[in-house]
Amino acid sequence: MAKDRFGRNIHYLRISLTDHCNLRCVYCMPEDMTFRPNAELMQDDEILILTRLFANLGIDKIRLTGGEPTLRANVVDIVRDISAIKGIRSVSMTTNGLLLTKLAQPLADAGLERVNISIDTLDPDKFKRLTRWGKVNEVLAGIYAAEAAGLTPVKLNAVIVTGYNESDVVPLAGLTAEHPWQVRFIEMMPFAGATEFQLTQMVTAAQIQEQVEVAFGTLEVVNHGKLDGEARLFHLKNGIGDIGFISSVTSPFCASCTRARLTADGILRMCLLREKEVDLLTPLRAGASLDELRDLILDAVWNKPWGHGLADGAIPLNRTMSEIGG
Repeated sequence: MAKDRFGRNIHYLRISLTDHCNLRCVYCMPEDMTFRPNAELMQDDEILILTRLFANLGIDKIRLTGGEPTLRANVVDIVRDISAIKGIRSVSMTTNGLLLTKLAQPLADAGLERVNISIDTLDPDKFKRLTRWGKVNEVLAGIYAAEAAGLTPVKLNAVIVTGYNESDVVPLAGLTAEHPWQVRFIEMMPFAGATEFQLTQMVTAAQIQEQVEVAFGTLEVVNHGKLDGEARLFHLKNGIGDIGFISSVTSPFCASCTRARLTADGILRMCLLREKEVDLLTPLRAGASLDELRDLILDAVWNKPWGHGLADGAIPLNRTMSEIGG
């Protein structure tokens, strides 16, 4: 098992398959975003080499992210190959859902177990304004396709942004009255690319929860308030789904963090909101042995920071969110 100096067992790896995306969400990236050439990104065999190495060190949970991971060529084959690696017990994906009508069943057949789908509003006009390019009906179709393929429980991620979609909190939460979905409200975090926007237009988890409770009444705590990953879960009275609040900024869950991130260009990042990184792809391509790569990983894990430094004004500016992986 790979443990950090605080005794946390690091067993969860988020692998970004690409920094490319087919949306341009206002809180994530500029509309004229320039992406890396494919040659600079991990190739299929390199992803598998590093994933096997991580699995040998105790990583047993993989989440595939982006950018938008379904844009990756051979994504179904990559899922199948990762699912077959000894020691990997769970493979999931975070996606905008636009391509799931075509890919949900093949991904499920390849071994994908669950999906988190980003949807910040149910209103078509607001959705296009937030994403700049997107059509919400295509995401909704992807959600139903994921459910039909057995990629459950379906989790829906919503970022609430001042001036854009505050009034959509109640309709999104209301989905859980009729569907066995988990709607998760995520506080907007500051990164490079849209930093000022992110800092000034964040809506806190507490403010979102207050909106939900004004509309539906006091929420019922799920599992005695124990975190489900990074979300604290609640029920609407008589609801069949869950509502989650992820308060990364105002009430961070760093003490229980067991995750690492591998960017699409092969950089190991031990904290989403810290700039320190370890390059694995360059030494891999230069012929480093597996033992040498193992030592790089173990050293990075050992030095994983206790938590982010947002309260002290430390904002990660070396990468946008799409360049790190969600």
